[in-house]
Amino acid sequence: MSMEQAMMKEEWLYDFTFVGDPQLSPDGSYVVYVKRVINEEKEYASNLVLVNRATGIQHDFTSGAGKYKDQSPRWSPDGKTLAFVSDRSGKNQIWLISTVGGEARQLTELTNGAVDPIWKPDGSALLVLSKDGVEKEEDARKPLVVNDLHYKADGKGFLDGKHTQVMLVPVTVDSEQVEALTDAPFNHSNPSWSPDGSAIVYVRSRYEEQGSYMRTDLFIQHLKDEGEPEQLNKKGGSFVAPRWSPDGRSLSFIGHFFEHEGATLNKVWTVDLASKKFACITEAVDLECTDALISDMHWGGASPGAMWNKDGSGVYFLASEQGNTGIYYAGVDSTIRQISGGDRHHYAFHYVAHVNEAAVAISDPVNIGDIYTLSFSGDRVEEQCISTSNAEVLQSYPLSKPEMFTYEGEDGLEIQGWLMKPVGFKEDKTYPLVLEIHGGPHMMYGNSFMHEFQLLAAKGYAVLYTNPRGSQGYGQAFVNGCRGDYGGGDYEDLMTGVNAALKTYAFIDEERLLVTGGSYGGFMTNWIVGKTDRFKAAVTQRSISNWQSFYGVSDIGYFFTKWEVGSDLDENPEKLWHHSPLKYVDQIETPLLILHSENDLRCPIEQGEQLYVALKHRRKKTMFVRFPDSDHNLSRSGLPELRVERLKHLAGWFDTHLGESE
Repeated sequence: MSMEQAMMKEEWLYDFTFVGDPQLSPDGSYVVYVKRVINEEKEYASNLVLVNRATGIQHDFTSGAGKYKDQSPRWSPDGKTLAFVSDRSGKNQIWLISTVGGEARQLTELTNGAVDPIWKPDGSALLVLSKDGVEKEEDARKPLVVNDLHYKADGKGFLDGKHTQVMLVPVTVDSEQVEALTDAPFNHSNPSWSPDGSAIVYVRSRYEEQGSYMRTDLFIQHLKDEGEPEQLNKKGGSFVAPRWSPDGRSLSFIGHFFEHEGATLNKVWTVDLASKKFACITEAVDLECTDALISDMHWGGASPGAMWNKDGSGVYFLASEQGNTGIYYAGVDSTIRQISGGDRHHYAFHYVAHVNEAAVAISDPVNIGDIYTLSFSGDRVEEQCISTSNAEVLQSYPLSKPEMFTYEGEDGLEIQGWLMKPVGFKEDKTYPLVLEIHGGPHMMYGNSFMHEFQLLAAKGYAVLYTNPRGSQGYGQAFVNGCRGDYGGGDYEDLMTGVNAALKTYAFIDEERLLVTGGSYGGFMTNWIVGKTDRFKAAVTQRSISNWQSFYGVSDIGYFFTKWEVGSDLDENPEKLWHHSPLKYVDQIETPLLILHSENDLRCPIEQGEQLYVALKHRRKKTMFVRFPDSDHNLSRSGLPELRVERLKHLAGWFDTHLGESE
């Protein structure tokens, strides 16, 4: 394969269209969704697409795809107006556009912008989210004064003391009155109106408080009552996406009480607002009730939560199981069943109870993602695809369809994995194998499109990816299985997976094994090369090398190390060092490429720096690539040109070191 052909494949990314956040109109006759592209300037841009379900005709409803970012469309209760977020005025603000045509008009001009519009039931106003405080001129010479434990966040940088508040915005043309409904010094999100419009519920993040790591509380606020908002979860926990029942007497929401700290399964809950009694309606199933499936290609929009049916007898929600994310139904009587599934990734979902239909975004390993409608009738679901976003593009590129297999771990635990054959596979040839390790660790690989995997398969590599213990999708005991034992049973699961693949697929060349992963997968890549020399080359991405320093430099280190590794710096620093790949650097002989983002605050770049210097000082084969203007999410939502550069370095390192071994 020529270098020109190889470079073309990394740049597939520029040709793809990404669709998400589908919204069904109140009467079910239209769907609007967001279409995102990479424009000629190699920047993301997006616009709204409107689909007439009766005719199948769809057209670009706003013109942002070439220049602006139009997103978060939301139908007015009468279906005549769409509210959406756009940066066309310079920063994100709320805009309105009539669904029968005409130009969009800007509704908000808030100093700190506005996002997440939610219509009042009578259509007279919107709830939006906006930061409080005033803009200040930045002075690069002015010191940053820090008093809080939580003072930085990946993707946001250093926190500026501003907090996201819930605002009430009338939609009348002549009204400029905006009312702040919250003012507490915490971030607020997920607002929702009561059916009669007299009250709202929202989520308040409390992790700014010492010891309240990742805590999110539910509050109800009665708009005509000057009293304090009422907190529902007095016993703590982490709860999101509250939804009112049709009669206004109950709420549904997603979350847990940290029974297993950060590895606790999310469940679907309801609360009776009269008695304040909580009920977990998915307690009977060992199911993660969110989308935990990883992809580097698409996005879904805000979490839909658990959406009530018309008579309030149950809710619909997304859940992750056995490498798939589907739509499930849970009755208030705890009856649970899957509604829409298959070997697919349902990554966005909007349900309209009045018509008992939904709009959904779905991906699979050979389809990036498209919009579907679902019509429910008892246990039957009628599905219709209403977009073909990448059909023509994907016909031009060779793709590999993964094969699922299971294998038994060293202690008898069943592990699920997938093997992608190289594009153009021939029975009489042998091929190198790349082991891909996911991050989290409490996420999962599965039946979703992965550009990185397809790229490697197109370059002649077999690709193996598995869900070792610690992954989501296999129950509470499984997801909890790696905590306190990083590099133990999870490492054995991965190595046993490689052995199982070698035994099952005779075409894999055992002398040409490669490994890569990001975040937790980067930690595990570092760990693997410190424990075995069986891999010819490795690429570690946004990794962890030293848990002792991670404790103090990561935006989550001060609680994540205790939750996951089983200790913190004060309690047992030796345990942190025992699980640190840097401890075993003398044993690393595998050529190791280190990819890291300059602005990564989740796994800060000093983690890569320590490993690089230790390796280079020992004259080991290594190289360090630092990506500017990028955070922990470079591979998924980073600048398009840098995403392409990352893939070039990844594949180039493997190509080079396989060439050296031949």
